[in-house]
Amino acid sequence: MKITASHKQKPRSPRRPGVSVVGAGRLGTALALALESHGYRVEAVVTRHQATARRAAGLLSRSTRALTARRIEELPQSDLILVATPDDAIAETAAALAAAQRDRVRGRTVLHTSGACSSTALAALSEVGFNVGSIHPLVSVSEPRSGAAKLRDAFFCVEGDRRAVRVARAVARALGGQTFSIDARYKPLYHAAAVTSSGFVVALFDVAVEMLSRCGLSRRRAQKVLVPLIESAVTNLSSTTPAGALTGTFSRGDVATVRKHLAALNSEDLSAALVVYATLGKRSLALAQESGTRGVAFDQITEILAGISVRQF
Repeated sequence: MKITASHKQKPRSPRRPGVSVVGAGRLGTALALALESHGYRVEAVVTRHQATARRAAGLLSRSTRALTARRIEELPQSDLILVATPDDAIAETAAALAAAQRDRVRGRTVLHTSGACSSTALAALSEVGFNVGSIHPLVSVSEPRSGAAKLRDAFFCVEGDRRAVRVARAVARALGGQTFSIDARYKPLYHAAAVTSSGFVVALFDVAVEMLSRCGLSRRRAQKVLVPLIESAVTNLSSTTPAGALTGTFSRGDVATVRKHLAALNSEDLSAALVVYATLGKRSLALAQESGTRGVAFDQITEILAGISVRQF
């Protein structure tokens, strides 16, 4: 996997490409906002409904057009088109764009923003002469404005044909980001890794909030109490390996504490949390052993966790 660092200073290019964003949801709108703030001309945004298109366009320049998918033929002849639709709609969107724009192709690029799909999802556009690729930012975007800020200095996974990859890297550089490329066939595995490190962390955090709320705290208070803890873990991960960042019960091999944890989870009938605890406990033991920790206590914990059957839940 090759990672190319981008310059932090904004390039002094006299002209940025014109951009249209098809699928202006949270990520699409965040990209539009970030690009506009770095000198790109966002010429149009496209959504399924006029109201959402107008809402997205309202955050941008007055000259940005708000279009619905039914008016795709009115899309400006933008140098770059970003397709930020749900994954299942990419191929359909590509076909519609190819039909509407086939007479205005020369030198133009289309990039989709899916993490799981490769540039082959844009085959209909490639067939009529567009440069095609994908650009996926490794950030969690829950709201366009804050998402636009997160895109600065982000890592972007890019792939596609040579010209499209060059355009994608230029976009990342303009935002102060860094790019890396993987073989197209690994996109699903790459995206599964992204989901595990982001979406699943949120789901795991929700399990922890549920556990702490059983101790008498409100869910809001439990979340507030736990956020600094997860932030400290992220800080540790930024400076060392996962094995080096591991702390607590499993890093020490505290057998009695593991037994207490499991008894508490069982007594509160937290079956989902019990499965998570057992599964990640096994992985934690592996990390502890990776850092050189061994001993009878770790063997005992391994045996205890092996006795918890996932199937029964």
